[in-house]
Amino acid sequence: MRAIDYVAPTSLSDAVSVMAQHGDRARPLAGGTDIIVQLRGGRRELDALVDTKKIPELNALNLSDSGLQIGAAVPCYQIYNNQAVAAAYPGLIDAASLIGSIQIQGRATFGGNLCNAAPSGDTIPPVITQGGEAHINGPNGWRTVPTEDFCTGPGRNVLEPGELLVAIQIPAPAAHSGSAYLRFIPRNEMDIAVAGVSSTVVLDASGQTIQSARIALASVGPTPILATAAGESLAGKAVSDEAIEEAGRLASEAATPITDMRGTIRQRHHLVAVLTRRTLNIAIRRARGEE
Repeated sequence: MRAIDYVAPTSLSDAVSVMAQHGDRARPLAGGTDIIVQLRGGRRELDALVDTKKIPELNALNLSDSGLQIGAAVPCYQIYNNQAVAAAYPGLIDAASLIGSIQIQGRATFGGNLCNAAPSGDTIPPVITQGGEAHINGPNGWRTVPTEDFCTGPGRNVLEPGELLVAIQIPAPAAHSGSAYLRFIPRNEMDIAVAGVSSTVVLDASGQTIQSARIALASVGPTPILATAAGESLAGKAVSDEAIEEAGRLASEAATPITDMRGTIRQRHHLVAVLTRRTLNIAIRRARGEE
């Protein structure tokens, strides 16, 4: 690995200035669980790493009546150890507690996962199904991007040279809502998903009718996928095995997987349908307060 500059700014403006100075030859360092591996493996060549762990805005975890703000440098363990966040956003906790080992969870971040833009990123589908927005700052000021539009390809995202992801903003959960994330992996831990699915539902007051639903997929396309038709198919329908089965079928159709060393196209399509049904059932039980 060639020598590069390490910069640890203490303000957002200083970080943006350094990023703008180096352009595409600079990358932010949040947890470092991806970028350091990429540098060592020769997948990237940089002139500067900008450590974001000393920037207050990127390390803030704020839960309020308006929702949840996750700074881009907040590690996973802080999220799942926050009881109020865990109670309000169980689907996020499902994902945060799955990433690598406990040591990795002490460094890895939702923001880094999103910026790394791996199709298999476990935290990305739950953020998408719960309506997350990426708050970005750069030389031209602030802008906001829906998280379902943030990843543009394997390892690619919407950030322009000089820009930083500052935080992910997630709306407050609706009444009678629930969410869940599941993945299929060959081993019990520290593995990359063959397929993953997040589901979020909003029920009516009786708990018998689905008012709305969002379903997102991991590891079955070049980017995480919002399975729009699958979610929309459930709107206004009574909770039933038939409705959930149809949503699973539509989610499977939305997947565009490849065959690789971890799984085949056929297997991944099947897994998406199964995981969609399972996550929908978990989300419905959570929306009813049953778990």
